Amino acid sequence: MDLATTFPADSLTNLRRNLRRWYRKHGRHLPWRAASDAYRVWISEIMLQQTTVTAVIPYYERFLSRFPDVHSLADAPEQDVLRLWEGLGYYSRARNIHKTARRINSERDGVFPEDVNSLMSLPGIGRYTAGAIASFAFDRSAPIVEANTLRLYCRLLGYEGDPRSTAGQRLLWEFAERLIPRRQPGDFNQALMDLGATVCTPTEPQCQTCPLRSCCHAFAQGRQHEIPRLANKIAMTEVTEASVAIRKRGAYLLRQRGDDERWAGMWDFPRFEIDGDVSASTMQRLTDDVRKLTGIQLCNPRTLKSIKHTVTRYHITLRCLLADYDSGRLHRNGTPLKWVRPSQFDDYALSVTARKFARALGAVSKPE
Repeated sequence: MDLATTFPADSLTNLRRNLRRWYRKHGRHLPWRAASDAYRVWISEIMLQQTTVTAVIPYYERFLSRFPDVHSLADAPEQDVLRLWEGLGYYSRARNIHKTARRINSERDGVFPEDVNSLMSLPGIGRYTAGAIASFAFDRSAPIVEANTLRLYCRLLGYEGDPRSTAGQRLLWEFAERLIPRRQPGDFNQALMDLGATVCTPTEPQCQTCPLRSCCHAFAQGRQHEIPRLANKIAMTEVTEASVAIRKRGAYLLRQRGDDERWAGMWDFPRFEIDGDVSASTMQRLTDDVRKLTGIQLCNPRTLKSIKHTVTRYHITLRCLLADYDSGRLHRNGTPLKWVRPSQFDDYALSVTARKFARALGAVSKPE
């Protein structure tokens, strides 16, 4: 596709003018836009990855209350960061922001770099996030392509190909480069995102109220409901796991998940993949697995509840088992293990399913 032909200079001029006029009246009021602060922009953009604005706002406000600047975040233990991130998912994001905060604090005295390339050298900051920080915080002319603008660009261009392919990404980033103005690029990028989020929506786009409909190729062709091409549906895998809460004198055994595991760095009850329901033979295998993993011999295992959970491409059925301590000492040469009372569960960053299991244990636990 030849962008100069598909979207000539006069169309770009009209687009910019109409979009700015629309944004002045209809732009969203979001908490991270109150101040052009690189730290706040960065935190919000990382949180917004794979997560809706509505879900992010309360997390963002709690996070900024606890860590108001990059120095306080850098000085905090990783577990405190993960605990505040709990429930947002994709926990590698939280671990990366902690690493980045420490680098900015130690190497740059808390000052964020302003250019895209330097920002992209930091953990967890890709091309879009770098462009967002550069344009929103420093008013640099940096292009952005994310979910909302990807959809908007495809419709404006009438692009029928796969926008997630290498060729599609190259075209959309080139188009974003052509779009971005020198004057107030930060506000312009915010306007593009807001238009995509509120008007050029995935289903039932509000084309009649769109300020860019006069230069939108998909609208002109009546194909706004077909563009962009939908992503291939991810095949979901059904998984059954068992999580075992071992009780010893009113406390339960928690294990910190390793770097190569899902939910790395989070705490959980010992967990294992199983085949279907918890049979007598499965109970015996779980007893052996727990002893190998933790050094603890359990007794009297019984099923407490089941939890359904979906993460990335997995549908997980979690069988929650309650068991009693019989004998043994904790292994000290593997992942961290701790005996924790229900009253202390809130001090630990738990996976979503572990938190649900912990609440169920709190309900059944009795003081000893």
